[in-house]
Amino acid sequence: MTTISTIFLDRVRLYAFHGVEEQERSVGAWFTISVRIQYNISRAMETDSVDDTISYADVLQVVKREMAQTSKLLEHVAGRIAQAVIAEFPGVEAVKVTVVKENPPMGANCDGAGVEVEVRDGK
Repeated sequence: MTTISTIFLDRVRLYAFHGVEEQERSVGAWFTISVRIQYNISRAMETDSVDDTISYADVLQVVKREMAQTSKLLEHVAGRIAQAVIAEFPGVEAVKVTVVKENPPMGANCDGAGVEVEVRDGK
């Protein structure tokens, strides 16, 4: 049997200090982050053991750590999160990360602007 499965965090809201302008990096803003991890959970479906899957609490710690590192570009932040997930959790096939800056300073009334990146493990 083939199992296609995804472990995810949906719209985690964190305050961080990312932006091209110095003021954005010093004042900070709210960001919403979503992470979708393609990972085979078939063993965990049988064993009911967290040891046979990826704990989304552990993924949250990776997101918090990477969001705490100031960057100019959300592309850089999203890429770091994706690479860290692949590096820290063996067996990850792909990671999709969405980072949205709420109310960005660009003179428009919008819910947010951001990036989405999908990284596949090349192994």
